Amino acid sequence: MSASKVVEPAFQGAGHKPGTEIWRIENFQPVPLPLSDYGKFYSGDSYIVLQTTAGKGGAYFFDIHFWIGKDTSQDEAGTAAIKTVELDAVLGGRAVQHREIQGHESDKFLSYFKPCVVPLEGGVASGFRKAEEEEFETRLYVCKGKRVVKLKQVPFARSSLNHDDVFVLDTKNKIYQFNGENSNIQERAKALEVIQYFKEKYHDGKCDVAIVDDGKLVAESDSGEFWIVFGGFAPIGKKVASEDDISPESTPAKLFRIVDGQVVMVDGSLSKSLLENDQCYLLDCGAEVFIWVGRVTQLEERKIASQVAEEFVTSQNRPKATRVTRVIQGYETHSFKANFDSWPSGSATSVPDEGRGKVAALLKQQGVGIKGTTKGIPVNEEVPPLLEGGGKTEVWRINGSAKTPVLNEDIGKFYSGDCFIVLYTYHLGDKREEYFLCYWIGRDSSEDDQKMAMRLTNTMFNSLKGRPVQGRIFQGKEPPQFIAIFQPMVILKGGLSTGYKKYIAEKGLDDQSYSSDSVALIRISGASVHNNKATQVDAVATSLNSNECFILQSGSSIFIWHGNQSSYEQQQLAAKVADFLKPGVAVKHAKEGTESSTFWNPLGGKQSYTSKKVVTEINRDPHLFTYSIDKGKFQVQEVYNFTQDDLLTEDLLILDTHAEVFVWVGYSTDTKEKQSAFEVGQKYIELAASLDGLSAQVPLYKTTEGNEPRFFTTYFSWDYSKAAVQGNSFQKKVALLFGTDHVAESQDKPNGSHQGGPTQRASALAALSSAFKPTSADKRSTSPHVSTSGQGSQRAAAVAALSAVLTAEKKNASPGPSGRSTPSDTPPAPRRSEEANSDNGITRDMSDELDEVASHYSAEDPLVKKQEDGLEEVGTENSQSTFSYDQLKARSENPVTGIDFKRREAYLSDEEFQTVFSMSKEAFNKLPKWKQDMLKKKVDLF
Repeated sequence: MSASKVVEPAFQGAGHKPGTEIWRIENFQPVPLPLSDYGKFYSGDSYIVLQTTAGKGGAYFFDIHFWIGKDTSQDEAGTAAIKTVELDAVLGGRAVQHREIQGHESDKFLSYFKPCVVPLEGGVASGFRKAEEEEFETRLYVCKGKRVVKLKQVPFARSSLNHDDVFVLDTKNKIYQFNGENSNIQERAKALEVIQYFKEKYHDGKCDVAIVDDGKLVAESDSGEFWIVFGGFAPIGKKVASEDDISPESTPAKLFRIVDGQVVMVDGSLSKSLLENDQCYLLDCGAEVFIWVGRVTQLEERKIASQVAEEFVTSQNRPKATRVTRVIQGYETHSFKANFDSWPSGSATSVPDEGRGKVAALLKQQGVGIKGTTKGIPVNEEVPPLLEGGGKTEVWRINGSAKTPVLNEDIGKFYSGDCFIVLYTYHLGDKREEYFLCYWIGRDSSEDDQKMAMRLTNTMFNSLKGRPVQGRIFQGKEPPQFIAIFQPMVILKGGLSTGYKKYIAEKGLDDQSYSSDSVALIRISGASVHNNKATQVDAVATSLNSNECFILQSGSSIFIWHGNQSSYEQQQLAAKVADFLKPGVAVKHAKEGTESSTFWNPLGGKQSYTSKKVVTEINRDPHLFTYSIDKGKFQVQEVYNFTQDDLLTEDLLILDTHAEVFVWVGYSTDTKEKQSAFEVGQKYIELAASLDGLSAQVPLYKTTEGNEPRFFTTYFSWDYSKAAVQGNSFQKKVALLFGTDHVAESQDKPNGSHQGGPTQRASALAALSSAFKPTSADKRSTSPHVSTSGQGSQRAAAVAALSAVLTAEKKNASPGPSGRSTPSDTPPAPRRSEEANSDNGITRDMSDELDEVASHYSAEDPLVKKQEDGLEEVGTENSQSTFSYDQLKARSENPVTGIDFKRREAYLSDEEFQTVFSMSKEAFNKLPKWKQDMLKKKVDLF
């Protein structure tokens, strides 16, 4: 069978370069999608999406997603699944494959199309497609997701709104964001990105944007317009759960072997040894189903395995949101490996293209032509971002329960039996002082010294107000920015601390600590500023290496040995280290092959040694994770294609570069989480060590928001202007997208209201005036979902907005007996403001006329009457302003109506208030809101 008969022509050349490629299934064949249509997915179609990622080693990695629209046919969906397997074969048979159901897409899939995927009705199969260039149609969307947005179009009706979600209303001239009262702050922030995207893509960047807060709407000028679009204000209902809201539950993983298209249970605890390389398996985790494919399985077996997974999910009646992922042996994902007791290190393919070549050869034998092969390219060592030079370095040795300063002339000498604290203070440009604070753990140090180093470092961190980057560094794993502080850095054997002396005495060991008179052999490693570390090794000839330079110290003599393959820079560094260890002593040079007996004798005689070059490990690609603890089990979830915007101020995140692990702590993170940052980092390291082969002694840092060092920000396209914005995630996004003036409007105000003063009143009057104009009514009568019969409700909404502003003015303008505004008594007569009445072109005469109309209209309109009832502080339709405690209780048998139920306590008389709360109203009003709510709950008035 020839390759041309197997490989789809549309897949020729796929995966040749990093990025996204998309095909749509048309007449059961994949057809490349134009770039202009990327991000648009029609509900009647199925798509195949290939994401190619370039690794640091030069190899390419592949993720293939097949997306199934909610209205696509079963045959089309099946074609997408089969063609996905064929595309994988073209790429070498090692891609991770994902099934994506419309409305339940994975975070990884959505991360390719930031800020969102735009769901559209129609499709090729139906012969119907809506042209976006046609007449604009008002649309309502619900936005979900903290880092990637799941955007779903919902019916353009008030009944679609609820208190729990964030909505985007896209009209011809204005885009509104409606924040449900119980919605997530971070989801509100992401919805703003969607609005910005809509503004640029569908409105040429020229439309207005408004943010409307549920529960605070009547005090916002924009809210009157918002509700008019829906035909007038009315209370919205609770969220109604649908099938789309059902989240599958994770269950203990079960392993099945796929035999002749059937699944057979595999007994025993989950172990990697159960997976045979010529078989396919199904791993059922409840919320996600994995297909594991052995690397030497046949192409037809792989296709059958994918079909079995679809049938399995259907037969189990799993929710639509159930994930289906296929992984190839050697390229298992973190989420797959996490279900096993352990994943032995070294089981992953170390050189990606080596495994790919074997799979490609196998598939070629099966008649599959391999296209898009990419060879690894050599990677030149890059100098990583280092700390600013010229700073001040301070070092302390741990000695018992205290830290002893290291003399300036000895800074740079580290002992394997000791622990040290290092503080580097520097300036980044013209900015304030920055701090790099860490403790270094010697390989032979005592456990007590290690704990004391951590404790004293924490104390220093707190004394510097949490600003330093705080690190933990093990001997042998020193990062570049640490080494670069010391010129030079030398690690010597033994120790000087009391902890080390006690340790070797208890173990009965000889003290082999370095001294200037002992025989010592020092190896010179790299010669660049970030890797020029010198380390004491065993003083024997077998320690030598032709690729390096060594310093031999023997009594008063000191030699520099030049390996034949060592560099000039290494030789220069060796001379610098020799002078550091024995200042002013004349150095003897010994070139490899010309050594005298005086060189070999201290080493115990000449012996053979290696000339093999030490290969430095290539850094892997960085990964960002969130974490959770479920039933005591530490779990992580990856943030895909991460950017600086994913560092949300309310969160604690883990950045793993393989060479280092950072715990980033947002400014608004919970206090307990801030305190446990290092514990979280350590749990992550333990998890990654068991699953991904991460070193258990990898450097670990804690960096706080606003104090990120360059060796952290280098993994992002860092924008310091973003980092400077204050507030929660939503407020920050408002400031970045719409300017700082909008931030104040998004801040929570006392009692949950927004105080806008005269401007809001004028805006509300203008909205009311517009609502009563016949021409405006005529225009609205032609709009979809807004009929002429709804004109009264529209006017009611405008009147309600005006009523709210007038009420707020009454509250703020009228002082009580003690000179402060009355919090709970009946509002006094309104006070006029010439400034307010002249704002926005509203004259005093117009204001009087509108007030009169509003008064008449609201008296007749039940909707407005109901709205005004909710606005009054004390009584509205009731003639009295106080009620008894029995009537006001939440579970009253004779409840009162027509009051603000969120402020039941305001309707108690002064005497009964004192009896119920054991304090006066004045004292109660001075308490913080959380404390007021707590007291109200105790007395059943909440």
